[in-house]
Amino acid sequence: MLLALDIGNTNITLGVWNGRSWQHQWRLLTNPAQTADEYGIILKMLLQDVGVLTAVDQAIMASVVPALSLTFSQICQKQLNVPLLTVTSDLPLGLTIAVDVPSAVGADRLVNAVAAYELFQGPCIVIDMGTATKFDLVSAQQEFIGGAIAPGLGLAAEALASRAAKLSQVALEAPPQTIGKNTVHAMQSGLVFGYLSLIEGLVARLKAEHPDRFQKIHILGTGGLIDLIAPHTAVIDHIDPWLTLTGLRVICERVKG
Repeated sequence: MLLALDIGNTNITLGVWNGRSWQHQWRLLTNPAQTADEYGIILKMLLQDVGVLTAVDQAIMASVVPALSLTFSQICQKQLNVPLLTVTSDLPLGLTIAVDVPSAVGADRLVNAVAAYELFQGPCIVIDMGTATKFDLVSAQQEFIGGAIAPGLGLAAEALASRAAKLSQVALEAPPQTIGKNTVHAMQSGLVFGYLSLIEGLVARLKAEHPDRFQKIHILGTGGLIDLIAPHTAVIDHIDPWLTLTGLRVICERVKG
């Protein structure tokens, strides 16, 4: 069985692939201060609880948190005793990285692009709403051609509450209407509907510049906050909260193949 690990700045998503389907998937909070012993105990308990601890014989990881890259490398090597493949731009991804500095592209962005093309076999835009809100473009020629990165919705909410003396943290949820009749609803409107407009506006601009703009461009949404935005817009064609795990599975199969 394959253990796939996507280590982001806010969440760690992981799953176990049994060769046909995802047998189990989990989402953990990211804590760079957590030791290999601590995360190792958590990971082994999760795998043990569903009866696959001894069945895992391969692991693959995409990480944007260098400290935790080392942590999970140690866990796989010393506690799980399985080989770990770490995603970089040098791997045979089956995807041409057509940007200025391929090695500078985050592993999660590359993995999402691989997954998107695998699913639709055509031009795509992936919207990943996590710590940052990322827009990644894939061409019909199986190229990663760049995208856009904006601060994440959670970061915006925290900044607003921390830098404005009379504004406090609010629940990240859509208000009853766009015109807020109180401070909480006004902040929620600016955050949720403001980011909705950011997404719709950037998607329109990215599609207009896409080299395959005269073809059908599939718009995919993923990430921990995508479910907050998706019900309020028609620009997102497909929601997949585990898209990155799919990309990791595809990359592992290509490397082994």
